[in-house]
Amino acid sequence: MNWIHNYQLFLFDFDGLLVNTEEAHFMAYKKMCADRGVNLDWDFDRYCQAAHYDSEALKTHIYAHFPQLKAQEPNWSVLYAEKKKALCNLVTEGIIHLMPGTAELLQALQKANITRCVVTHSPSDLVSIIRKQNPILDSIPNWITREHYTHPKPNSECYIKAIEMYSTPKGKVIGFEDTPRGLTALMGTNAQPVLICQAKYPEIESFVKKGVFHFSSLPDALHKMK
Repeated sequence: MNWIHNYQLFLFDFDGLLVNTEEAHFMAYKKMCADRGVNLDWDFDRYCQAAHYDSEALKTHIYAHFPQLKAQEPNWSVLYAEKKKALCNLVTEGIIHLMPGTAELLQALQKANITRCVVTHSPSDLVSIIRKQNPILDSIPNWITREHYTHPKPNSECYIKAIEMYSTPKGKVIGFEDTPRGLTALMGTNAQPVLICQAKYPEIESFVKKGVFHFSSLPDALHKMK
């Protein structure tokens, strides 16, 4: 992985990229719906297609697909709080683990002493629990969580802040995302954007034409990048 030395700052999304929390989010939404008598009968890919574009997309899709849920509780913030509680319970149970390739990359970056930072939508309390369960994550010294910025992805604010804080004037930056929403935020900066996903988002071809590196998995990226 000599290519890592081409960059002086690595930026990482968290959920679904470094750890499998996207699956936990999906399970939490299913639990929230089930507790209200609704069967969220989507597969994981269907969930990804609904959730990974903007912060309002999943609300729109769920309410459209399950009008009875909207009739029962039209205030999405109530449902989201129930989902968040279900997610915290799942995380506390220890179901979160590293995605393939995470440990290998983090160990290489630590050994090379290359600056790295996580930029995530997740709150710090949830991140802290996951870090305690997966100690290799503590090798990342810099963390920007949801409390540290105002506008959620796809707004670029969070990544711009990370680059301003941790990049050097002539340093090359690379960033890794697993969703169109996060990738759009990353593309609004001077970082080399990398999309890691198996989902067949229709925009992937256009992303690649704009200079995005696309790989189906992190191990695939680690051993094919130059």
